[in-house]
Amino acid sequence: MAILPTLRGPADLRGLGDAQLAQLADEIREKIIETVATTGGHLGSSLGVVELTIALHRLLESPRDRIVWDTGHQAYPHKLLTGRYDRFDTLRSLGGVGGFPRRSESPHDVFDGGHAGTGLSIGQGLAEARDLRHGMERIAVVIGDAALMSGLSLEALNDIGQRGTRMLIVLNDNEMSISPTVGAFSKYLSQIKLSSAWKQSKSAYDRTIERIPVVGPTALELSQRLRKSVVNFAQPGQLFEDLGITYIGVVPGHDLRALMQTFAGALQLREPVIVHVRTQKGRGYRPAEADQVGFHGAALPPMMAAFEPRLNGASKPRSMPTESMADDAAPATRRSPDAPVKVPNYTAVFVAELLEIARHDSRVVGITAGMPTGTGLNRLQAEFPDRFFDVGIAEQHAVTMATGLAMGGQRPVVAIYSTFLQRAFDQVVHDVCQNDQPVVIAVDRAGLVGEDGTSHQGMFTLPAQRQVPNLVIASPKDEQELRALLRTAFSQDHPFALHYPRDPGFNLPPVDPKPIPVGQAELLQEGSEILLVGFGPIVERARQAADLLAIEGWSVGLINARWAKPIDRQLIMEQARGKRLVVTLEESVMTGGFGSGVLELLEEARAVDPAYREVVLKIIGIPADQFIEHGSVADLRHLVRLDVEGIAAQVRETLQGLHAIAGAGAVTEARLV
Repeated sequence: MAILPTLRGPADLRGLGDAQLAQLADEIREKIIETVATTGGHLGSSLGVVELTIALHRLLESPRDRIVWDTGHQAYPHKLLTGRYDRFDTLRSLGGVGGFPRRSESPHDVFDGGHAGTGLSIGQGLAEARDLRHGMERIAVVIGDAALMSGLSLEALNDIGQRGTRMLIVLNDNEMSISPTVGAFSKYLSQIKLSSAWKQSKSAYDRTIERIPVVGPTALELSQRLRKSVVNFAQPGQLFEDLGITYIGVVPGHDLRALMQTFAGALQLREPVIVHVRTQKGRGYRPAEADQVGFHGAALPPMMAAFEPRLNGASKPRSMPTESMADDAAPATRRSPDAPVKVPNYTAVFVAELLEIARHDSRVVGITAGMPTGTGLNRLQAEFPDRFFDVGIAEQHAVTMATGLAMGGQRPVVAIYSTFLQRAFDQVVHDVCQNDQPVVIAVDRAGLVGEDGTSHQGMFTLPAQRQVPNLVIASPKDEQELRALLRTAFSQDHPFALHYPRDPGFNLPPVDPKPIPVGQAELLQEGSEILLVGFGPIVERARQAADLLAIEGWSVGLINARWAKPIDRQLIMEQARGKRLVVTLEESVMTGGFGSGVLELLEEARAVDPAYREVVLKIIGIPADQFIEHGSVADLRHLVRLDVEGIAAQVRETLQGLHAIAGAGAVTEARLV
């Protein structure tokens, strides 16, 4: 009889025996594999923490006790154990279960996460708040080995150790990033350190040695050094011990009994404890065990061909592009004649052009923050290994390091997803732009990203960057213009932010990419009544919306802005003169974005030129007063009315509000009612 469907919550785990818990682990894996085969999602990381999750929920009393999932993409077993089994089939779809912890879904979800390295700070805050109000709840944080190396995590570890904050830190090590154990002595020492006798005897010993006349302090120091040397020899965790955090490990991460015994002991200690757990990413599904990068996550169909959803299935997936790790930028491979042609996406076009530039300019170097495959820079690494830097989950360091490389005469490209670039805002301002260095910031995944939800939508970077001096900001209308703009970035000597989505391109034939003068927009069609001005690939949707409006009798002009900074003032203001309505379009939050820049130009012109005083401006973009949840990009664009029909409808509604009539001419000929 299946166990997982009958669980009402994590408290039910305490009534299960060892054999039932092992069966439950299999059922959780089967459910995750079966679901991700349909919906996409982070498969490998979640399969690797099944036993770890069961052990924590069996020992802790969630939601009274708090479990913080750093990043959160490994929280699928947690969701299945906390009342979301019946809805799990809606994973990452519009209105369904989120791919990351979401407080709106369940009281068991402590923190709306999605960015790596935040969990320790959140956990410490919860623990310190508990102590201030004399609470009794226990705090556990699950963090991966890569996230542990982020700057924020290291800052938190330092403070946790200094303050002695009582909390359990579970280090989920699935990449062997931490030094391996030295054998049985390490296990024995960990067991000793979990005992109260160890703590009491160690303190008593130190007090006794210190009291020895004359030589006491010296003897104590030598004794402590010896003890540290023994621990350091036997275990890889001396760094944590030096910070004041008791280190336990390495614990086999798929041995439920070992996990529960270790966690139970660690939770009894009244100090910060880090338990180093060795897990296998993709555990229980052989293709995922063999290809841990490819199975980190999965995009939704039709991008993903279905894979065999059997536990321990041996079949090879046909295609598995992922949220953050898959080689989206891989060159096209030969396919069978009847297979649909895969149109290269913007990432693939970007890195192909970057490689061509790098072949002719030895100064070009690439930097990424733990995303070499997702950003496509793994191809640069393969061809020019000495000119590639992966700094790990350290976006701040990536941007500042790029500044230093530029100062040293190189031409660095730092490729970071829009959502993660938020973490390096100060470095963009203080380091790159204040020093006016020619760093190319490749803003990948700009705009709506989709199924990973609120934490991953690339909607905030453009308004943040518009306020920064010296920074040039561009976005192409199509993949061939992306190539030209990348050439432009290397032809000038200022900081340059190039925004592009993950979307596939438009399958346009290649052109010879020539640099475009900075600040020069493109007039695509003229019109006498309405002017649409688009920034980025949304220009194509604007063109289709213009066609719909033209059928209704409106004369519509269209500009491909290309530049959010500097904006082409001359072309836009020439075309805006006397129009009934000017509409700006961007896939970014509207407050402070591209449309706001055009509004600033228009307001300045209104003060001195009567021809602009009755021109109405409509800004179309992502609403700035809400986070955008998870769902396919197409669903989300429809939801916020940034698809073709939504754009056309917003223009119609504005015209109706103005009581404008198609064919009536410009505002200088007919006053607005």
